[in-house]
Amino acid sequence: MPNALASLALVIYPAFVVWLFVRLKPGRALLASLIVGYLFLPPFPAGFDFPLMPPLTKQTIPGLAALIVCLVMYRDKLQYLPDNNTARFLVLLFIFSPIGTVLTNMDPVHFGGFSLPPLRIREAVAQCINQALLVSPLLLARNFLRTDDDIRDLLWAMLIAGLVYSLPMLLEVRLSPQLNIWIYGYFQHSFEQMIRGDGFRPIVFLYHGLWAAFLALTAVLAGITIARSTATRTAVVWWLAAAYMGVVLILCKSMASILYGMAFVPVILLLGMRMQFRVAMLLACIVMAYPALKSLHWVPEEQILSAAEGIDADRANSLRFRLENENVLIDRAMERPVFGWGTWGRNQIYNSAGEITTTTDGRWIITIGVYGWAGFIAEFGLILLPILLVWWRVTALGTTIKPWVGGAVMILAVNVIDMIPNATLTPMTWLFAGALLGYSEEIQTVKRRLGLAPLRTVL
Repeated sequence: MPNALASLALVIYPAFVVWLFVRLKPGRALLASLIVGYLFLPPFPAGFDFPLMPPLTKQTIPGLAALIVCLVMYRDKLQYLPDNNTARFLVLLFIFSPIGTVLTNMDPVHFGGFSLPPLRIREAVAQCINQALLVSPLLLARNFLRTDDDIRDLLWAMLIAGLVYSLPMLLEVRLSPQLNIWIYGYFQHSFEQMIRGDGFRPIVFLYHGLWAAFLALTAVLAGITIARSTATRTAVVWWLAAAYMGVVLILCKSMASILYGMAFVPVILLLGMRMQFRVAMLLACIVMAYPALKSLHWVPEEQILSAAEGIDADRANSLRFRLENENVLIDRAMERPVFGWGTWGRNQIYNSAGEITTTTDGRWIITIGVYGWAGFIAEFGLILLPILLVWWRVTALGTTIKPWVGGAVMILAVNVIDMIPNATLTPMTWLFAGALLGYSEEIQTVKRRLGLAPLRTVL
């Protein structure tokens, strides 16, 4: 169980957020608030669970603290909803779709001699608040990370975060994942999953080693983008930093993130901005189409498994397990397709003894199972829409954009493609989505000031 230091860290973190906003520009203060909290606060189950409120954990406390500070210090500058009508609708759907989920799940669910209770109206309130807290980093980033310089700051922040975090990560590669136990008094996941071959993969203060590996990948992509866009001799330093983070990524022993690096480092390194956007749009289409293809059982699973077996039999068995569970869970989700089954594990399958017999890995299947297609379209639409908006407005207006914008778009697209096999939706995901959404709006604002005909805000 979490010790007193874990609770103390969560309690005092809002004071640290206030200090950051007093000392720094709002955009940089927001980056520091969310990134430091994500990396160093104690992970679940550390947190506070109050009546009629969602759990206050490292996922929600930094965003909530930043939101309150911004409401006090920058109230006149805050826009609570995006300019784009589609984005505005998706935000509202994301926050309020749990009401539909609760109203369609006010019945018990039975599994032989075991049953789960119905959802209650008060749970709709808590879930709506939780959704608002989860999306707050996107809304704040949209307000305060809107310019070329802000996007560059975001990439710098992720590179610096990766370099700093690499030190405890390398320590855990050598000694085994122990830091969360030593400092916060508990281990946050299954220790067996951190063992790979003769060694370990790091987790530090994140929820899973997969998240640590994806942080390393993000730092690699950010470092290459920064190095490629730096014309001076200092670019050598950033190339070396990116190469170092590439070594850390390999030591994280996460096959998915390593494969992403092999596939997308050349995209950022060699391709131009237009091709990077096309690759990102292709990834977005795959993510949005995958759940529909799974629900129709049109995914060529046997061919995928045959290819995986040619690489590594153990990995292929793991992939088979994932795909089989996805098939069971998507069939379960399609029994209540619009608003899903709700919380309390109602989206899972149980035996008569009350034991869960299914495993949810990908974020997409978790979202569809809990909140249905309404929740999936809202969540993934909000994350992917900024990519489309930046591409569309740049193409329509002929705007020249900086190289680091393409890097940010690629990082977000890779993050979302990783949410097919894994649940790597983090505050960093919302930061990138919000910054690109704000950037797309800033493009239109600047062009309007220059006297060009405004673009329609309906997509």
